[in-house]
Amino acid sequence: MTYAITQTCCSDATCVSVCPVNCIHPTPEEPDFGRTEMLYIDPKSCIDCGACADACPVEAVFPVDSLPASQQEYGPLNAAYFADRQAEQDPSGPNFHVWGEPSFTRSLPSDFAPLRVAVVGTGPAGMYAAEDLLLHTSAEVTLIDRLPVAGGLIRYGVAPDHLSTKRAGDTFARFHTHPRVRMHLGVEVGRDISPEEIAAHHDAVIYAVGASGGRRLGIPGEDLAGSICATTFVSWYNAHPEVAPDAVDLSTERVVVVGTGNVALDAARILVSDPDALAAGDIAGHALDALRAGSVREVVLLGRRGPEDAAYTRSELLALTHLDGVDLVVDDHDPRTGAAVDAAGPDDRAGLLKGVARETVDWSGPAPAGRRIVFRFHSAPLEALGGVAVGAVRVTDGTNDGTSGREIPGGLLLRAVGRRGLPVPGLPFDEAAGIVPHEGGRVTGRPGTYVVGWIKRGPTGGIGANRTCAAETVGTLLDDAVGGTLPAPEQGAKAFQRLVRRRNRRVVDARGLAEIERTELALGRRDGRPRVKLATVPELVAAARGGRRRIPG
Repeated sequence: MTYAITQTCCSDATCVSVCPVNCIHPTPEEPDFGRTEMLYIDPKSCIDCGACADACPVEAVFPVDSLPASQQEYGPLNAAYFADRQAEQDPSGPNFHVWGEPSFTRSLPSDFAPLRVAVVGTGPAGMYAAEDLLLHTSAEVTLIDRLPVAGGLIRYGVAPDHLSTKRAGDTFARFHTHPRVRMHLGVEVGRDISPEEIAAHHDAVIYAVGASGGRRLGIPGEDLAGSICATTFVSWYNAHPEVAPDAVDLSTERVVVVGTGNVALDAARILVSDPDALAAGDIAGHALDALRAGSVREVVLLGRRGPEDAAYTRSELLALTHLDGVDLVVDDHDPRTGAAVDAAGPDDRAGLLKGVARETVDWSGPAPAGRRIVFRFHSAPLEALGGVAVGAVRVTDGTNDGTSGREIPGGLLLRAVGRRGLPVPGLPFDEAAGIVPHEGGRVTGRPGTYVVGWIKRGPTGGIGANRTCAAETVGTLLDDAVGGTLPAPEQGAKAFQRLVRRRNRRVVDARGLAEIERTELALGRRDGRPRVKLATVPELVAAARGGRRRIPG
């Protein structure tokens, strides 16, 4: 029996570090690391020890012979990664790790005074940076987030039916109560406190604020009611407190989603899934109610180019094929689509659609009975049509001159064409790239200021990609500390805490965060769900203060 890595792989390489026979690839030292969709276990060298399964933070590793029906494909997928590669192990037996002399290159000298480092943002990027500092140095870490709850994109970006992926947050949560951590949640930089004030109380500041903006299509009608950014939709179904419960109207039968990346596929899957199945996750209560009362039966995924250029990963597409009662269709309106699918290999983007039904869809009528997801490639949006709200989307046919096209009726248009970073108060910003300019994580022209995550490298890579990103930034910070280039803080940690409390009376600390956790879990037990998220800032703050301890029912 061997093990296989499955859909929820976060690629943070914890499994690589514990594997005694070096059978998990690509490793962080290999060129393909960060470029492949996931990590893979070589069945020929796996010795069935289970160390990888125990270490995996997102429960993505299982014995091949116990994979559930919806994940049976991952046994062959893991093996296929190694099929065309030279065996990683010696032919005579497993390739065991060779351990060299211990190295402590990421530690400061023993006589070095403990650093005080502020980390702005509590998503994966910020928490990997905090983890690195806490495990490898004696630094004191201040965690700051503009929301009154921690988690970032793990809480508000991961789809609610991907509970295993969300468990990565449990790994980070153990640092929330670390004795060298101080937490200030609900504090917004630029509103409650300035970058200069944070810097004045710390040796260094790391910004891990992500990429919260959504890219625009640049088409007429884009600002009509019913045309929303996919980031808003994702935040809505994840109970983000800055998105109103009534922000999404699901009274339409057909939804048009522009994009074929993982976010687009997540949106499509949520829209046509059985609400009772979604209730087994932590989807927002208002979203669950809207889906149950809504009329959506068909989701159209528009790809402006061909299927060979689709941005989804294999795992996200496979998830669609296992939806009960949902048909998957490729619109065969353009001959290039079918030709690309037929000619593609099984590992190519287009080849992943082999076996999916193809038909030339008639868009003149209502959505057919039942539920389905339609991929329509070589079809770019030209205009959102409607008086006050979206009633249809005009798209190119792929065979015309690109200026005329056909109308696809639908009352909701989701723009899933990528995220972009937003300017951080007081820091330089590259408008074209949507990032803060930096060198190895060190902000250009701002000694003692650093960036990590999507605001550093752009919105690419999943949870695990932030581990190596954070390692680079923390390494740069430590080099600067040893080199004596960090500005000396003017005031101490207690002075910073008093300043924050004066500016914002609703600050949530680690104890308050634990109260929020207890409240949401208790609400979940009441409703027979794993968790019921509090969806507004007042609710979160009240729970943090113990105001929601008594759970009705």
